[in-house]
Amino acid sequence: MSASAVIPAHAPAILPSRGGIAGALSDTFWRRPKVLLFLMLLPPLLWLGIVYLGSLFALLLQSFFSIDEFSGLINRQFTLKTYGDLFQAANLDIIIRTVVMAASVTLASAVVAFPIAYYAARFARGKWKALFYLGIMLPLWSSYLVKIYAWKLILAKEGILTWFLDKLHLGWLLDAWLSLPYVGGNSLSVSFTGTFIVFVYVWLPYMILPIQAALERVPGNLVEASSDLGASPGQTFRNVLFPLALPGIVAGSIFTFSLTLGDYIIPQIIGTSRLFIGQAVYAQQGTAGNIPLAAAFTVVPVVIMGFYLWGAKRMGAFDAL
Repeated sequence: MSASAVIPAHAPAILPSRGGIAGALSDTFWRRPKVLLFLMLLPPLLWLGIVYLGSLFALLLQSFFSIDEFSGLINRQFTLKTYGDLFQAANLDIIIRTVVMAASVTLASAVVAFPIAYYAARFARGKWKALFYLGIMLPLWSSYLVKIYAWKLILAKEGILTWFLDKLHLGWLLDAWLSLPYVGGNSLSVSFTGTFIVFVYVWLPYMILPIQAALERVPGNLVEASSDLGASPGQTFRNVLFPLALPGIVAGSIFTFSLTLGDYIIPQIIGTSRLFIGQAVYAQQGTAGNIPLAAAFTVVPVVIMGFYLWGAKRMGAFDAL
């Protein structure tokens, strides 16, 4: 009787076993692929669970402690006093200022990014599309600090922007703007306006790319059908393009809003003496030594972004990423 008559045709193939530990492991992984999958995922899961989630949990735990006002030592008893301190006028002002800046940067980035993304999605082809991607991505390849210090020089009183406005006899307009409360300062390089400009410049690519990806999914015949039915360009934008591009806008806003919310370097270099959340965290865990309050400040962006991501998911933003 032949071997083929004994072994069923549908039986799994039997690989020859190799000797040694390597052979035994190879046979085990071949017979139990889930074990191999578990071992491959174990290192990143440990990194995520211990280093990332573990540090967040430690941070959250610190925020429920308080500082003894007399000794300056951390009182490691569960309390909500530190979160109550966030609602003091000075701390609440920092939170509101940061959220307003993040929302303003997000809105301005969307307004600037939409026409650029629309041109790239509808008209750029071949080498022009490659040039578009190069122009958008190139700023991301340069040093973050170099870009910020370059903008500090551009916005300075002796910078090219002030020189250009003086040549156009518009220097008085800049001086009038800087004299407004909560807007300006001695120069754009140390002002809320300058902080806003640099934020928009640095995070703009993160808004352009998701919008461009969303607009490329819009069928061209929808725009043509809207025109054929007598819709004006404004009506086509409001009723066709904008609703279909909205998930891309929301996806881009996740980056611009969250990055602005937690940034420390731009407000520190370009900003004024009025603090943002990142600076408050640095000040409390540094010179002030109030680690629980610093931890409570860092929980604020996490909570805000949690609600923001929940709303973005409901709007289908993750489909445009």
